Amino acid sequence: MPSAPSLPLRAECLADASAYREAAALYARVFGYADPDFSLNPNLLSALARNGGSAVGVFTPDDELIGFAYGFAGRDADGREFHYSQAAVVDPRHQGGGVGRMLKECQRRVALDWGHETMRWTFDPLLARNAHFNFSVLGAEGMSYLPDYYDRPGTDRVVVDWPLRRTADPYAALRAAEPPALGHADWGRVVTSTLASADGAPHPAAWLAVPTDVTGVAGRQDEEGAAGDALRGHVRAALTALLDGERVLVACRRIDAGTAAYLAVPRRATMPPREGTKAS
Repeated sequence: MPSAPSLPLRAECLADASAYREAAALYARVFGYADPDFSLNPNLLSALARNGGSAVGVFTPDDELIGFAYGFAGRDADGREFHYSQAAVVDPRHQGGGVGRMLKECQRRVALDWGHETMRWTFDPLLARNAHFNFSVLGAEGMSYLPDYYDRPGTDRVVVDWPLRRTADPYAALRAAEPPALGHADWGRVVTSTLASADGAPHPAAWLAVPTDVTGVAGRQDEEGAAGDALRGHVRAALTALLDGERVLVACRRIDAGTAAYLAVPRRATMPPREGTKAS
């Protein structure tokens, strides 16, 4: 007899104290947070879910929580409102299996129910895999670069905006562009080029090479030390210049096993400028 089909994973809002505690434990375990300063309070998750925020999870058919994301309502200095996604975590056993996308889509539905048109979050610019997911999978854009986002060294972040009701991606063709032949010697360096999009018009582009796995930098020394500090400094300078209010990040493409590249292109006129910038 043929075996019965396996039941699918499911994504849903967390709805009770047990689920909030399980989510807090998964969050600490995946990120390796032993310090209570970085723990999550289950009561906070409950309050967020009731007051404009989100607390969502992905479960196996056996009701095991394997993914979790949470966020809250935000507003920037220009009065633009958005749903801010603070964190998303996936059990290492299930990473690469679509759980992250399920979390974001579930969080998207929650945000829309609260009346938000945009979701915003941040990520470490040296995590190329996260960048690829944000830009090439979800279709979000990198809008700005903020050094020491959490007021600690080593916490530089790219700020991402994801339009939640967009039906046509203005950057779709550009996201698929092939990067130039860059390698380890180019990490932290910007290379300019010209791309053609679906409308046939030339588009100035800038590529920034980064390692596919930042732990590879540490692997060449006893510690990440000077090599890692220098790389972060180069990436900080490059992204600060690229994300100048006139351009956005739209892709992070792998070139080879060790190198990936960010793609920055001019912001489309239909997109609102960031605070302190002018429209292109």
